[in-house]
Amino acid sequence: MVMTDTIVNWRRFLKRRNCAPHTVKNYLNALRHFVLWLDIPAEDVTHTTISRYIDYLMAKRLKPKTINCHVNSIRQFYHYLREEEHRDITNPIRKSHVLRMSKPLPRHLRDEQVEMLFRVVKGPRDLAMFMLMLRCGLRVEEVSYLTLNVIDFKRRRILIEDGKGSKDRIVYMSNDALRALAAYLKVRPSSRSRRIFLVEKGPCTGHHLSIRGIQKRIEYYARKAGLRISCHHLRHTMATQMLNADADLSTIQDILGHTNVKTTQRYCRVSNLKVQRDYFTAMEVIMQRMACNPNNP
Repeated sequence: MVMTDTIVNWRRFLKRRNCAPHTVKNYLNALRHFVLWLDIPAEDVTHTTISRYIDYLMAKRLKPKTINCHVNSIRQFYHYLREEEHRDITNPIRKSHVLRMSKPLPRHLRDEQVEMLFRVVKGPRDLAMFMLMLRCGLRVEEVSYLTLNVIDFKRRRILIEDGKGSKDRIVYMSNDALRALAAYLKVRPSSRSRRIFLVEKGPCTGHHLSIRGIQKRIEYYARKAGLRISCHHLRHTMATQMLNADADLSTIQDILGHTNVKTTQRYCRVSNLKVQRDYFTAMEVIMQRMACNPNNP
């Protein structure tokens, strides 16, 4: 098997299936690491080989989620070989190869932490990016891929095309998010890139800002503010704030683009303000009911 040609064909197949660009990139990167590690022909790979590879990744201290991404990439590649190229080959991935992962609750920022972060954010571009995550619940890749034609300023909404799972959805902009985005667009340099957010310094000036580029900006500001946060924490914060403001769970699900409401329900477990408010409201009703009954102790 000529691996180079096969991988190129797989890449074309993934693109024809309309996989998101970052999904294709992640698949190919994971497969490249596997091929470089592999010391036997791909046709001879067995489930034992995969187990050894997982041990290798664990020794490199990769997180279970990252290792599972590698495993999934290999699974998809062998599935392609068998189903699309009709190779007489067995998929070496077993269910037992998928590592069990803990499911930590979504971490959100307290109000004072939000203030600490935005106090150090400089520049209209960075402010606009982070406001879209905090107020609209956008994922970092959705901010990176955002284009001018999906912004509806009149209706204060954004069409997110090909979101996670290749699903489209509509999100809405709060007043401060709208102002931040408009302020950046006023000073945004002209560029051939259709993407909204551009690199402002260095040899790549004028090119679109990558996912990693945005992540580096939040890491920079987090250090300045003395916080340990990522882009995703801003999205978690929006969901928790909306829940605390009594927004309907299905509304939050639609805005976040969750397929399963159970994913959104995890925010209920961290929404302590709402739990506290509901508890004392219910207790007030109970105590009033008991006060009306003279036989109660």
